Amino acid sequence: MRYISTRGTAPVIGFRDATLTGLASDGGLYLPEAWPTMSAEAIAGLAGLSYAETAVRVMLPFVGDDLSEDALRDLCEAAYGRFSHAAVTPLVQLSHDQWLLELFHGPTLAFKDVALQLLGLFFERFLTGTDKHLTIVGATSGDTGSAAIDAVANRAGVDIFMLHPAGRVSEVQRRQMTTVSAPNVHNIAIDGDFDTAQALVKAMFNDRAMADRFSLSAVNSINWARLMAQVVYYFYAAVRLGAPERTVAFSVPTGNFGDVFAGYVAARMGLPIARLIVATNVNDILHRALSAGDYSKGRVEQTATPSMDIQVSSNFERLLFDIGGRDGAALASQMRGFEGSGAMRLTNAQSGGHAGLLTSARIDADAMAGAMHWAHDAAGQCIDPHTAIALAAARTTAGDVPMVTLATAHPAKFPDAVERAIGLRPSLPARVGDLFEREERFVTLPATFEAVSGYIAERAVPSA
Repeated sequence: MRYISTRGTAPVIGFRDATLTGLASDGGLYLPEAWPTMSAEAIAGLAGLSYAETAVRVMLPFVGDDLSEDALRDLCEAAYGRFSHAAVTPLVQLSHDQWLLELFHGPTLAFKDVALQLLGLFFERFLTGTDKHLTIVGATSGDTGSAAIDAVANRAGVDIFMLHPAGRVSEVQRRQMTTVSAPNVHNIAIDGDFDTAQALVKAMFNDRAMADRFSLSAVNSINWARLMAQVVYYFYAAVRLGAPERTVAFSVPTGNFGDVFAGYVAARMGLPIARLIVATNVNDILHRALSAGDYSKGRVEQTATPSMDIQVSSNFERLLFDIGGRDGAALASQMRGFEGSGAMRLTNAQSGGHAGLLTSARIDADAMAGAMHWAHDAAGQCIDPHTAIALAAARTTAGDVPMVTLATAHPAKFPDAVERAIGLRPSLPARVGDLFEREERFVTLPATFEAVSGYIAERAVPSA
């Protein structure tokens, strides 16, 4: 298995290097040179398997010669052994045709754990026996930061610098990052929004002085290995609802497009997915792009769903590359234009390439609250506001196949929003119940490249 950049000029590399590198040297994102496929028989053979064994079978084609099947199995069993539910990502039925896929049973109560617990082990495995020191630089709108920090805290050969927008993540999300006391963890609050934080991270990867001095790596969904791990739960859920004989639909709360792109990958591999609903809040650049071909930045509005308060979705580039003919030079030119103007029209190929699979919906605060009420009143389920965005979109889409809403976070991560909607305040699970008693550690910096890169350069370990 070889990996190529969406912008066409970075070296072709293997799985190990794609995992340790993150962003490609030409500014693009890595993805497989060709999609592996699973036959109907192979998909049917997933029935009854544990989550870890399902993960091995789905991911094995992507790792090439960099991991043996036994080594991959050991890593999957270690990663998913930390989850609080034996099924790892259990399904919960809401009605005759509506289901929740609970992705929040990991250590930090969010779907990011499913991938990042494994990614931390990949880093450790690939660094063992080398003198390489990894400097992870990431941006978070809430959940990525805490999941990544938990996954790499105290691991040898790795430092992590995580940027979050000051005042724009929930208190639980912030504390899950800033109360981790480990010498290799550095939290940075910036005076700006998530898009600003993400732009600073990309600028550091593209800065020759930083790239030459440090071995930079990513834990955001720009890292292919993270997306690969998220493909698994689409297979796990669909098989339990009748695949491959029966098609299944998914509704995904979407900000940076990584989670829904994993579903797109599953479909490309052969999983019979009827549709993928890209559910956005009022920060609706993806809805406008998919419904009208208009990928243009607007002003980021702060909402009760902070992980979706995004106007630049990094992983959308992967989709545009794949459905637009895989022309790296053309896409590089297109993305340079977008980065300069903040506006872009999708080509005819890009607009039509997802037809029949990807649909989208823009959900406002009232519809979100309505979905939270319905889940609680009709099915006895308390859901977080991000999940409610996707459930609202799912309930407006008629169909004759099971509809699975991805439940991406535990409701206790957003207690104020849940209480406003349904009048009940969710409690944190016992395993994180002392969160508010722990001491916080973070710095607040101006949202400038000089301030952030200077802070990192003073503390990071140069590459060997």
